[in-house]
Amino acid sequence: MPVLVKRLTVDGLVDVNYSAENLRDAAKHEPYEGVYTVCNTYNSTQTLLLGAHLNRLEDSVLRQGFVLALDRSRLRQALRQMIIDSGFGDVRFRISAPAHSLGELTLAIEPFEPPASDLICSGVRCTTTATAVRSDPAAKSSKWMHQRESLLSGMPAGIYEAFLVDVQGGILEGLSSNFYAIKDSQLFTADDGVLAGISRKIVFEVCTGIISLRLQTPQLSDLPHFSEAFLTSSSRGIIPVVEIDSQVIGDGRVGVMTKKLQKAYDHWVADHLEEL
Repeated sequence: MPVLVKRLTVDGLVDVNYSAENLRDAAKHEPYEGVYTVCNTYNSTQTLLLGAHLNRLEDSVLRQGFVLALDRSRLRQALRQMIIDSGFGDVRFRISAPAHSLGELTLAIEPFEPPASDLICSGVRCTTTATAVRSDPAAKSSKWMHQRESLLSGMPAGIYEAFLVDVQGGILEGLSSNFYAIKDSQLFTADDGVLAGISRKIVFEVCTGIISLRLQTPQLSDLPHFSEAFLTSSSRGIIPVVEIDSQVIGDGRVGVMTKKLQKAYDHWVADHLEEL
């Protein structure tokens, strides 16, 4: 089923002059200069922390040096209309603000498929890369969306995500996720040099009472000492990581702390859904 893409202009929703099979394919038609955010819906038209997504979108606009007059109410109405008209049910959507089209947004939606249960229960294998450099990691820029495409396309078979490593050997974040490692009964994740993921905000809230949080970049050299690891993104929640660069994490199974955080995360989500 192809993705549905519209432009939100002063005249309302209008068709684009291209078609695409999914959000990743549709991204190829978007300009390098701009910003975006990606989210998904629950129960067809409910969202989670959409306001936080839009706050970050506006912050990214400022960081990229252009102007966006964001009418949030109008945007929500347009998204809701597209979702209902599509008949997709739950959707994953991207809101893009091109730098050259002031006041216009590109809205793309596709049917949402949650992570497979085996990924959540058994974890994923990942790798690291030191080849990617982001000019401003705090901005969710369209340029990075295009730049990472070659890394995504070149991912080895069986590898779920690639984590960016800085020159000091710190594991910063994934190509489309935030990264966390548990070592010495503490939860480590980078403080600077990463995107402030929306799901990361939830992890910071729910980890209280479960595990101590350290905003300190996990080190690649400490891989053998990680007892657990996981990644997060808005449309996937918490995905356990059981192997990085062929190094098994802990005993190679989803750890107790990760399971507790998954459960707390899911409860938090259920309590904070809101209608578009």
